[in-house]
Amino acid sequence: MKKSLVLFGAACASSVPCWAQPSTEEMNASNNPLQPSIGLNLQNAYTGRFYGLGDQDANSFLLRGTLPHKLFGMPQLLRATLPITTTPDVPPSGRKTGVGDLNLFDLFLFKEGRMEVGIGPQFTIPTASRDETGTGKWQAGLAGTVIAPQRWGLLGGLVTWQHSFAGDEARPTQNNLQAQPFFIYNLPQGWYLRSTATWNFDLQRDTYSIPLGAGLGWVWKAGKTTMNLFAEPQWTVAHDGDGVPKFQVFFGLNMQFPL
Repeated sequence: MKKSLVLFGAACASSVPCWAQPSTEEMNASNNPLQPSIGLNLQNAYTGRFYGLGDQDANSFLLRGTLPHKLFGMPQLLRATLPITTTPDVPPSGRKTGVGDLNLFDLFLFKEGRMEVGIGPQFTIPTASRDETGTGKWQAGLAGTVIAPQRWGLLGGLVTWQHSFAGDEARPTQNNLQAQPFFIYNLPQGWYLRSTATWNFDLQRDTYSIPLGAGLGWVWKAGKTTMNLFAEPQWTVAHDGDGVPKFQVFFGLNMQFPL
């Protein structure tokens, strides 16, 4: 047993550590939405309370992946997000759980000095398994991201807009804008502070919610894979309309794999 522990310690202290503290560049890359790497994100957004719905809660598990490619000879990053949603327990439908709509966007990547820029088309496919967990509409729009890496972390933001153009005619028209500011501040030993809450604007129904987040994350290396575990409580500081979140917790595990 003692010999096994010595061998394990020697292996972890070798040139390829079992658990390694990441560099500043690796920490920034792990939180950069424009990082051209293969990524798998297991994320969850739990909403503890909504405006106008009493004490009802809801949950959305997000299966998200990123894939860099060079279609047409230009560097791009494809991101796909598939939610599994549990709706609030409100009449007449009550609480339902099912797959949501698949969202895709493909960003063309550029650099302007130290700034990293991505812009491209966005599509949402009505893949929901229930009416309550999706829109029933095909949607198209644009996505754009600007990131400014710093020695201490990241500044930037992601903006997306989409409008429905086909689908179930009995379902409401969709016209939505989202803005997600990024603030990442690196700490020693792979820890970091984060604020990345997404602002939602329903342009069709003139409702909105603007949350602010304050969370903590930890980045480490497992072999050649970068792991990023985080939790971020988010409070809505401005809103208009019922049915928008009052408080939620966003948490998850992001994994980046070498190309």
